[in-house]
Amino acid sequence: MNTKEKRNVLLQVRNRLEEMAEKDYKEFSASLIPGVENMLGIRIPILRDMAKKIAKEDWKSCMEWEDTVYFEETMLQGLVLGYAKAPVEEILAYAKKFIPKINNWSINDTFCNNFKIAKKEPEKVWDFLMSYKDSRDEFETRVVAVMLMSHFLTDAYIDRVLTVLGNLHTAGYYTTMGIAWAYATAWAKYPEKTKEYLLRHPIDTETYHKTLRKCLESYRISDEDKNWIREVELINVRKQMEDE
Repeated sequence: MNTKEKRNVLLQVRNRLEEMAEKDYKEFSASLIPGVENMLGIRIPILRDMAKKIAKEDWKSCMEWEDTVYFEETMLQGLVLGYAKAPVEEILAYAKKFIPKINNWSINDTFCNNFKIAKKEPEKVWDFLMSYKDSRDEFETRVVAVMLMSHFLTDAYIDRVLTVLGNLHTAGYYTTMGIAWAYATAWAKYPEKTKEYLLRHPIDTETYHKTLRKCLESYRISDEDKNWIREVELINVRKQMEDE
């Protein structure tokens, strides 16, 4: 497919998206995703259905769209990459091109959660993610945190996951919250390992407190652990008061 044909396909998809836009849903979504102004207001299940169809057709042309306009067009690319059937090396090559487009938590997390090849080729995806572990970009580091949380909280990877999370650069609010979310999810599945790691390997204060907050908000963490967390928080508050 040449450049003109790819452009025509993009315009066709854009027209379909514009027809499905919901003003009320746009206003609701925009209130949850700060800084996104080019939103149509299309529900994720609808975008998923479109992505599945594109993934069965010429999905590479979709991934090569460069002049996207709407939030939903970029979201669609992230979803298509999750559904596409291709060798892992090819998927990862497109992922490398896609990640720089991520500029909000919604596209970030949907892309990561839907990255199905991570289950089939975990070691290759792990190696790919490790190329971002020293990044200072807010969303590159959030990609690492959310990918690890979504696909690598397993017996084979949990120790490595905790270590990587502990060494990620907290490049901004969305990185910090992504790491905290990942730690809280790890705690729900591996409470003793996660608790021990956080006790033995201090992380920065903001991420630490966000992690404890996320744990207290989780329905998957036991009341016993939540009581322990509250006691730890109280001790920390008292220590800070003494230091002052």
